[in-house]
Amino acid sequence: MNRTPHQEKIIRNYYQNRDVIGLQKASEAVTDLYLSEGKKRETVWKRLASHLEKIGVSEKQIEDLRAADDPAAVAKLLEKYSG
Repeated sequence: MNRTPHQEKIIRNYYQNRDVIGLQKASEAVTDLYLSEGKKRETVWKRLASHLEKIGVSEKQIEDLRAADDPAAVAKLLEKYSG
């Protein structure tokens, strides 16, 4: 597939900033977690777990956070990754 130089630059920038994008999406999911309940909350947790994996959080840590079901704990963890 032939890509223009502009397309190549967009793709390269995406992969260079993938961790920052994951952190931003995880932060947005934490906000949704505060506001959701029931089945919606489970959906948000699935999305959040995916974003946490992308920024390098271990599966064990994600499982522990999910078991605690505490948005504040997730927010505190994200502060460590953003700092």
